[in-house]
Amino acid sequence: MKKYSELYKEELLGNIIPFWMKHSKDNVGGGYFTCLDQHGKVFDKDKFIWLQGRQVWMFSMLYNNVEARQEWLEMAEHGADFLKKYGRDAEGNWYFSLDQHGKPLIQPYNIFSDCFASMGFAALYKANSKDEYADIAKNTFENIINRRNNTKGKYNKIYPGTRDLKNFSLPMILSNLSLELEHILDPKLVNTLIEDVIHEVMEVFYQPESGLILENVYQDGTFADCFEGRLVNPGHVIEAMWFIMDLGIRIKSQPLIDKTIEIALNAIEYGWDKDFGGILYFKDIKGYPPQQLEWDQKLWWVHVEALVCMAKAYHVSGNERCKIWFEKLHEYTWKHFRDAEYGEWFGYLNRKGEVLLPLKGGKWKGCFHIPRALYQVWKTLEHEPANLVALK
Repeated sequence: MKKYSELYKEELLGNIIPFWMKHSKDNVGGGYFTCLDQHGKVFDKDKFIWLQGRQVWMFSMLYNNVEARQEWLEMAEHGADFLKKYGRDAEGNWYFSLDQHGKPLIQPYNIFSDCFASMGFAALYKANSKDEYADIAKNTFENIINRRNNTKGKYNKIYPGTRDLKNFSLPMILSNLSLELEHILDPKLVNTLIEDVIHEVMEVFYQPESGLILENVYQDGTFADCFEGRLVNPGHVIEAMWFIMDLGIRIKSQPLIDKTIEIALNAIEYGWDKDFGGILYFKDIKGYPPQQLEWDQKLWWVHVEALVCMAKAYHVSGNERCKIWFEKLHEYTWKHFRDAEYGEWFGYLNRKGEVLLPLKGGKWKGCFHIPRALYQVWKTLEHEPANLVALK
């Protein structure tokens, strides 16, 4: 498996990062362009806050963990300056999107803008310890916690009291954010948050009957037999499992690690398209037609997060099933998503694995999942598999 480490490193540093360095920086309006076509040409100049925050995080992370390249720090601070100046409303909530020059377009209804702004500024504080960066990250995180039970606030269009569901996305992200921000948060808060998110993910949203995690459940974790309640997003399950696996390593819990690997394998096998290969975007737990018309698409982030999860699972356990799935995923992902001609990777394939949209970035795809995954696989597979918990 070590042979993959160098390949993923070369792809990250020789292909993906140079593409975004070359094409995404907006020297006129500030921040980053994310709507890039196959060649890297900008086809829309709107700025989506969660993608801005993710890119600040990415270049800060590279500066912190790979090499202290001044160009990476400058790229991170370029995005941070734009976010500081234009990204928040008067109450400190982060907008969803802005125009090229920072005028608000969509209100701060989506808490994930806050999550990735906080994550970006926390990583940037590691790279350049300005108090301002830490303050923004901490204040934003406090706002996230305060909005935790009603993430959309006044923008929530659900009628209260009839079908009060809670969504898996925020506990999933908090399981990663808790480690990303631990250097600027009170240790007691971090430990409490870790306990909370492990409980939410592994007990509330996890359904023992199916061995899977649902996207939406009632407040007490019980099953809701409706479109939303039957929804399974295999990619979310798999990504969450490597987040929780990292927490399991952190708290030295072998049973927790073993459970994450079991759930991740369940999700990959459940989501794998036996007719055309790849992982389906959505499925209905009862086998009914999904509400989402894009249910059978193959998306970039689902597959690269699965690669990370299987690499980590194999490294921590030596489980041969994880190795087999990593190699199967690698073959599919590199064959169908990677653009050998113009650089970077495609994001959207149809069910047959054909390119559906020839863009390299847009409203949802930015400089995040692919480079993060390449970094994670590179660093994970540098060494032979070992039981990390037993070694500590």
